[in-house]
Amino acid sequence: MPVAAMMGAPGCMVYASRTFPSPVHAMSSPSSPVPGLRRIIHIDMDAFYASVEQRDNPALLGLPLAVGSARERGVVAAASYEARRYGVHSAMASVTARRKCPELIFVPPRFDVYKAVSRQIQTIFARYTPIIQPLSLDEAYLDVTAALEDGGTATAIAQEIKARIREETGLTASAGVSYNKFLAKLASDHRKPDGLFVITPRMGPAFVETLPIGKFHGVGPATARKMAELGIATGGDLRRHSRADLTAWFGKAGDYYHDAARAEDHRPVMADRKRKSIGAETTFQRDLKAWDDVVPALTPLFGKVWTAYRATGLVGRTVTVKIKYADFRLITRARSSIGAIGSQIEIEHMGLDLLRPFFPTALGVRLLGVTMSNLDIEPGPTRQLTLAIA
Repeated sequence: MPVAAMMGAPGCMVYASRTFPSPVHAMSSPSSPVPGLRRIIHIDMDAFYASVEQRDNPALLGLPLAVGSARERGVVAAASYEARRYGVHSAMASVTARRKCPELIFVPPRFDVYKAVSRQIQTIFARYTPIIQPLSLDEAYLDVTAALEDGGTATAIAQEIKARIREETGLTASAGVSYNKFLAKLASDHRKPDGLFVITPRMGPAFVETLPIGKFHGVGPATARKMAELGIATGGDLRRHSRADLTAWFGKAGDYYHDAARAEDHRPVMADRKRKSIGAETTFQRDLKAWDDVVPALTPLFGKVWTAYRATGLVGRTVTVKIKYADFRLITRARSSIGAIGSQIEIEHMGLDLLRPFFPTALGVRLLGVTMSNLDIEPGPTRQLTLAIA
């Protein structure tokens, strides 16, 4: 899962002649697809939640805006680009966001509205291809190798999709076009907001070679630190290592890093792929032993899980907690409800209830994790808790 939604004048577009005067940033754009290569578009809405709020209330345009709760234990679900300039971002504690930007305006989230707009956008995607892989309410991959409408090149199709989103929703989107998912997602990030960037087969390896390792999707802070210790700072550094070395260091992810460093990604766009779980975990600087330390330590984690969970548009029924002790012993506990979990408070109550029997502990806890699972599209019947599952 926001720049001001109305940023920039709508681009000129003539459907009949397919004239697209808006600039496209790329080294080259082939007039026809290369045989054997996929044509993949990654669409990412610009600051989606915040942009919807600014669209529906023009008085908020140009102002630093956070979607979320301003209460002490609140979490930012989304931030406008005006707020991001102050360092405010999603999943940040509201008190921290307010400290970074005293003029920050908080508005409560309206997830039903965001879901409705997301459905509008999905309908636009479906005019061009049935091969759509949503990642959340505000982003998706599209495989347009065999497009449903005669949109010409993948670049032209991406431009037309952006124009139709603007025309039908009043919002802007950024698009990345390339021959695989890894590069398409990198491309959509490259010219935000309201951008369009193309990475062709000719430019792919060079683009990745200079890319900082922290920009690789799938490389989190812990992995980035480990790579830094190995002298890996860019895609070029990563490319110098063999597949065997990378899998020895990073397990199965090593295969992905090996291919990504060479601008290769063989994953197909998976239409209607169902997400199975959403989770977050944190490793503590100091091992936790007392129960009084658990709640403040986990509050940001619950906020991250809740924000990601709401962004999927799905409903979940199971909360799982993970405990890793100082000796690296690992245990998990889970609890399910018959009905859908509908608030962050419910996740907190279920998670803390599962953790409470394990504190205080003489052996310190180095890591705690929280996961939402048993995800589905429709909410179930009235909520009723079941027994915990070991």
